[in-house]
Formats: sequence, structure tokens, C-alpha cells
Amino acid sequence: MEQAREMASVACRALEDKKGEDIRVIDISEISVLADYFVIASGSSNSQVTALVDNVEEKMHKAGYIQKQREGQNSGTWVLLDYGDIIVHVFDTESRSFYNLERIWSDGKQIEL
Repeated sequence: MEQAREMASVACRALEDKKGEDIRVIDISEISVLADYFVIASGSSNSQVTALVDNVEEKMHKAGYIQKQREGQNSGTWVLLDYGDIIVHVFDTESRSFYNLERIWSDGKQIEL
């Protein structure tokens, strides 16, 4: 669990570096077997979403974390990066509001890193 928290911290810093908006971390370890944490952020445009995703991938790779899956890269509206213990969701503003993962996963605990 401590490694997952550190992974989430690396992802958050990468999102902050590129001015990701409304960055949230949700601890889902008690309610799901999918992952320990969701890291959720928004970009104001498709190009910012791409920049956020690229920076997360770069920083996670440099930290030695292996990406298991990437979904949605071509859409630019919602990209999912699966690192096993954490899943990073990067949305454009409209898609984030529509899918509202924070509401769906409200049984999880939002945490500060």
C-alpha cells in the first residue's frame, strides 16, 4: 500500500507540473480490487490532456513504474493510465463533469498527498 501511495504521489506531481486542474486522489483499496488509488485530473483542452498524460508517463517511467494499459489516447477527452496499484484518469473538463468518477466512487476516501 505504501508503494501505491508513492506511485500516486509521483503521478500527482507530474499532473501539477503541467497545470492539471482539480487533481484528486481517491483511496479505493477498501471497496475495490481494481487498484488502491484513483488519481483524477482535468485539462482545459485536448492538447493539455495530451501534455498531462505524456508527463505522467514520463515521470512514472523515470521512477521505475511500469504501465500496464493505456486507454483513450486518441480521443483526448478521457485517457486512462493503468499502473496496477493506481489508475490515473485524465479528462477534459466536459468529460470529467459527465462521467463524474468522484460521485461514482464516493465510497472511497479522498486523500491529500
